Amino acid sequence: MVVVAGILFLAFVYFAVGQASMLRNGVQTAADAAALGAAQDARDQLLEGWLEVIDDPALWQRFVRGDQEGYFEGRACQRAAALAALNDAELRPGECIRVDSGFTVTVQTRGTVGESIVPGTDGQHATATATAVIEPLCKFDPSESTSEPTIDLSTPPPSGPDPSGTPSEEPEKEDSTPISTLICDGEEWEIDLESPVLPGADDLFRVRLTGDDE
Repeated sequence: MVVVAGILFLAFVYFAVGQASMLRNGVQTAADAAALGAAQDARDQLLEGWLEVIDDPALWQRFVRGDQEGYFEGRACQRAAALAALNDAELRPGECIRVDSGFTVTVQTRGTVGESIVPGTDGQHATATATAVIEPLCKFDPSESTSEPTIDLSTPPPSGPDPSGTPSEEPEKEDSTPISTLICDGEEWEIDLESPVLPGADDLFRVRLTGDDE
C-alpha cells in the first residue's frame, strides 16, 4: 500500500507540473502574439502617416525610418491586449512598453493551474514577456525629389493668330515624372502620383520577435 500511495503521490505531482508547463507554453504564445500585434499596428500607422504626406517627400523621413513620432502607442497596445485575449491571457497593467524600435509586453494567463496536491497551485497564474521590433527596409534621398517646373514669364505669348496661317501645334504632354524613388530591401519603387504603385506595409518594414533571425 505504501508503494501504491507513493506512486499515486508522484503521479499527482507530475500532473501538476505538467499543467504548469502547459500554462507557461500557452502564455508565451500569447505574449509573442501580443508583442507582434503591437508592432504590426505601429507599422500600419507609419504606412498611413506616410500616405498622408506622399506628395511631399520632405516629410517622409519620420515615417519611412519608423520614428516613434509616427505612431500612437495607445492604439498599438490596444491591439496587443486584443491578441492576448484571443490566446486566453490578459495584458498586465502598464506592461505594454514602447522601446526604441518596437514594444515589450507582459501578459498573464486568465486560468490557473488549479487545485492539486502541490500547495498554492490553485491560484497560480503563468506570466510571460516578449519583445517585437520594427525594422525599416527602405531608404531614399530627399534631395532627389523632382522640383516644380519653371515657367519663363519674360516673353509673353502672342495674343493673335499665327500670321503665317499655319495652325499652331498642340503642346506635347509631358511624361509623368516620379517625385522620388524608394529603395526597399534592394527593390526600387518609383513614387509616381499620376500612376501610383506604392509599397505596402510589409515592403516598408519587417516586424519580428527579438531573437528571431539574430
